[in-house]
Amino acid sequence: MASDYEALARAARAAAESKKGIDPVILDVRGVSGVTDFYVLVTGTSGPHLKALDAVISQELKGTGRAAHRSTGAPDSGWIVRDFLGVVVHLMTAEMRQYYAIEELWGDAPRVA
Repeated sequence: MASDYEALARAARAAAESKKGIDPVILDVRGVSGVTDFYVLVTGTSGPHLKALDAVISQELKGTGRAAHRSTGAPDSGWIVRDFLGVVVHLMTAEMRQYYAIEELWGDAPRVA
């Protein structure tokens, strides 16, 4: 049975896919991180695309009763982070995603299909 946080992560990924988010990935970091349970990573093509992804994910998760606890970054910076407590969403340009290589950093974490 999927956890509430896993369902939230899946909802974030689905919302990103609805706005043509590139390579959305969910990492299950429950066994390797004490910070959160899941990371959702999505690539956007530009500042406006990141803004649209952020808006649709925030709206979708707010509809589940989960507003972001914290947020940082901006579309023009190339990286937006939304912390929904058990789920942290990273919206990044391809350059930022490659440079920070979060998937490699959390390489021991399984991906959620």
